[in-house]
Amino acid sequence: MTRLAVLGSPIAHSLSPALHAAAYRELGLDWVYDAVDVPEGALGAFLTSRDADWRGLSLTMPLKRAVLPMLDTRTGLVTLVGAANTVLFDEGRVHGFNTDVAGIVAALGEHGVGRVGRAHILGMGATAASTLAAVAQLGATEIVVTGRRDDDDELRRLARALGRDLSFRAAGSPAPADIDLLVNTIPGDMGDTAEVDDAGAFLEVIYEGWPSPRARRWLEAGRPVVSGLEMLLHQAVEQVRIFTTGAESAPVERESRVVAAMRASVGL
Repeated sequence: MTRLAVLGSPIAHSLSPALHAAAYRELGLDWVYDAVDVPEGALGAFLTSRDADWRGLSLTMPLKRAVLPMLDTRTGLVTLVGAANTVLFDEGRVHGFNTDVAGIVAALGEHGVGRVGRAHILGMGATAASTLAAVAQLGATEIVVTGRRDDDDELRRLARALGRDLSFRAAGSPAPADIDLLVNTIPGDMGDTAEVDDAGAFLEVIYEGWPSPRARRWLEAGRPVVSGLEMLLHQAVEQVRIFTTGAESAPVERESRVVAAMRASVGL
């Protein structure tokens, strides 16, 4: 039996099992995909205890950065962003991938957001780093980050590598003006005073408790709003490709039907 799982802590809320189960059922694969609560300190023991039945893992908070020293190989994007959300087991080796960036770009694209000039990111974690890479891919030259600190070395390193202008602001201070895209990567509003008029589109990476109060403001104003569930779908499609083909971006058989089944499994 081929086994896979999503790991994190907490993890009970995850919809990844529904998405992946739908994909493998459509592909005719008798694969089992579970959700396992694994805190950061237990990740190493979990990885080393997997047997030959295990094919791969999806990783969520707080494991996307913790896994890096445990990888035998990693993609260039993982190295650049400093975060892996996907692990592939192959012939005794552990390979790391990042599908969050592609998931963000694809989810925004479905809502007509194909170009960004100035972006505002709420949060400083691993998902914020992937978001920074995604908005840079969409052309953003100026990126503002709001978090619980007034600086972040990892995000500054990434911005320099991408050739992007990065600035920080304290939570609760007046929101930056003339923003094309606001992305929230953490639960809650952080006391942020951003109004709908201050940004064009809004992506809420967190999908539990959707829509959030801020998302409702954007929806009521008729602005583009992208849910975290859509990002989750698209990054999961990339993971299914990796788990079934062993490579990124290699389409699976009947992919359009697979994606339709995944959408239906979570009500999209």
